[in-house]
Amino acid sequence: MGLIDRLRGTDDPRVAFLGIDGVPYRLIASEPETFPNLTAMIESGSSGSIESIYPPETTACWPAITTGSNPGETGVYGYQDREVGSYDTYVPMGRDVQRERIWDRVTEAGRDASVFNVPVTFPPQRTVQRMVSGFLAPDVDAAATPEELRSYLDSIDYLIDVNAKLGHHTDKTDFLDHARRTLDRRQQAFREYVDRDDWDLFVGVYLTPDRINHFLFDQYVSDGPDREAFLAFYERLDEHIGAIRDALGRDTTLVVASDHGFAPIDRVVNCNEWLERTDWLSFTDRDHANLGDIADEARAYSLGPGRFYLNLEEREPRGSVPREEYEETRAALKRDLEALESPAGEPVVRRVVETETAFRGDHDEIAPDLVAIPHDGFDLKADFTGHEAVFEDPGPRTGMHSFDDAALLIDEPGVTIDDADILDIAPTILQLLDIQFERTAFDGASLVQ
Repeated sequence: MGLIDRLRGTDDPRVAFLGIDGVPYRLIASEPETFPNLTAMIESGSSGSIESIYPPETTACWPAITTGSNPGETGVYGYQDREVGSYDTYVPMGRDVQRERIWDRVTEAGRDASVFNVPVTFPPQRTVQRMVSGFLAPDVDAAATPEELRSYLDSIDYLIDVNAKLGHHTDKTDFLDHARRTLDRRQQAFREYVDRDDWDLFVGVYLTPDRINHFLFDQYVSDGPDREAFLAFYERLDEHIGAIRDALGRDTTLVVASDHGFAPIDRVVNCNEWLERTDWLSFTDRDHANLGDIADEARAYSLGPGRFYLNLEEREPRGSVPREEYEETRAALKRDLEALESPAGEPVVRRVVETETAFRGDHDEIAPDLVAIPHDGFDLKADFTGHEAVFEDPGPRTGMHSFDDAALLIDEPGVTIDDADILDIAPTILQLLDIQFERTAFDGASLVQ
């Protein structure tokens, strides 16, 4: 449907959804001068801090947001997932998402959706109006469809992601320059297709804030020398969102949301090293590097971030924990996690959640048995390479994901955002679009009353 049809009054309601990956609501609310456009949305619409999912990891969060379903339904739990009945692991891609996305529902309703840069959507779907895959896509040529979109993105030197290796440099100048260039190319593409006015649902994700936060969030919190550069990046992001907001017609509702919050890192916690030192985990030899290297007698292992699995008989190929001892063994591991302290005597874990609380659905066979949510400052890592210590300095990555304080802003007053989480976003968007759905189709619920 084009602009002429809309002016004739034959249009359906539309939604533009902008993802701001990793932006905490508190950051927006605390810096109104940095975020004048988002502050205007807060003042005239509906907004608030919402919760993420277990675990609050980008690869798991975006399938959850775009389906309204928990990982037990989507089948995606993190950046690294375990094959059923195997110690082999894989990186989930778009085809591993086992639930219908919101843009699929829009298309099935006979309407059009344009989808830009959503993580875990590679390869791009040819069943929607246009799509460029985000995080995990190898390059623009492989990530974009149709050909017209691919050609346009090539013409503007579109960048799918920031070069995170630049963030490891002590001097962040090159990293910040590349982050701004990535953000600006993203905005140029967003504006090109927002202005074409031929869609009913526009979805675009700015992934760059997550990258900025991983390497500079400590600078903001501690008033470090790069704090002004950090805020300048966010001023630019807010300006871009404001430009899109101004470009939207009166029949379009703008929704802005992040997938998780952020916190500074004080210490990295090597979870598999801790499991090994507390006799939960052992390996076949000293030269171990992956899950398949665990020994037959190992009782537990971890995948990031904060996912813990028992080495359960019949489920794992060399499971050592008898099924009749599952509850007892899991309870013991939970107690050990809850008692874990830093060398300074600080509690590491805020809470430990059992699988039946966090996950439900047809794809829970690879779900972790426990998920640990740490206190801010403790970043739970889970590689299988030996470490010299359980607790280490964070290195160049000084910001970590947090379960609390994701952001949701809707340019519409009267939307109830109290006690909301990211699973509520998909049904809310569909209701704003006036697309019918069964309430039981989602783990979340529409926030529109």
